[in-house]
Amino acid sequence: MSAQPNTQPAIETAGLRRTFKGRGGAVEAVAGVDLRVNAGDIFGFLGPNGAGKTTTLRILATLLPPTAGTASVAGFDVARHPRQVRERIGYVAQSGGSYREATGREELVIQGRLFGMSKAEAGRRAIEILAALDLTEAADRTCKTYSGGMRRRLNIGIGMVHRPAVLFLDEPTTGLDPQARARLWVEIRKLRETGTTVFLTTHYLEEADALCDCLAIIDHGRIVAAGSPDDLKREIAGDVLTIGVNGSGDEVVKLLAGLSFVREAGLEDGLVRLYVDRGEEAVPAVLRLLDSKGLAPSTMDLHRPSLDDVFLKKTGRSLRESAA
Repeated sequence: MSAQPNTQPAIETAGLRRTFKGRGGAVEAVAGVDLRVNAGDIFGFLGPNGAGKTTTLRILATLLPPTAGTASVAGFDVARHPRQVRERIGYVAQSGGSYREATGREELVIQGRLFGMSKAEAGRRAIEILAALDLTEAADRTCKTYSGGMRRRLNIGIGMVHRPAVLFLDEPTTGLDPQARARLWVEIRKLRETGTTVFLTTHYLEEADALCDCLAIIDHGRIVAAGSPDDLKREIAGDVLTIGVNGSGDEVVKLLAGLSFVREAGLEDGLVRLYVDRGEEAVPAVLRLLDSKGLAPSTMDLHRPSLDDVFLKKTGRSLRESAA
């Protein structure tokens, strides 16, 4: 986590809840969320679709009132001082906000004018944004001619025209190809360098790992883990060994759980999952034991703990599969 001279958090919530009325009764989309985001950090909100990420973000951006609890952004309570919050934030929704028939330059200038800039000032700021996001050559083309990656960069530019203290990005790279996603990561990192606090929601494990100083994993409206990516992965000691065993999973778990180097053993989606010390030594020992019992593994994979392993350990299921 990056060190910050400013000790006041950019975002802070306590017991934040949001309930929606449904046909079958009340649905609690956000169920008591406690967050603290340091100023100047890139903070990731990681979880599958329907976990409560977007609802939380919309509360923080003053687009939804909380049912209970408190939240402050840039030093202002979102319920009591929504105007002050809006003046200090940028918000980029999943669907974006650019108008197909307008040019990129026009969109940026209009946004600047909405935040009180003079026409000349908004024009200068548009030029800065277009250059920063490598959109200068496309500045006077209509947005409908932009590629998906260009539109996402422009939408982020629209959110940062007024130099917000906090920028909210809801699933900023969904639907982009790997090259466009990597390009957008570069732009998001540049925002941190200017002192902007970035709060992004994502269900991409690699994105959270690569970008975020700190993150919170949310599931069914509740925070199940929070910390830096490295700290969260460090909670899972050792290596992760997964073994395909063709229907004899329970037998293999019982057999391997007693080995001295196995910290934890379980069965998940037909695969035996072991948390082991010194994976390079564990693999041949496991193979020898299975062979002695006439059990031949169909697959075997050894890797260092990932954020998906963190999610699995906290929730009992894979985030990759939940997101899919």
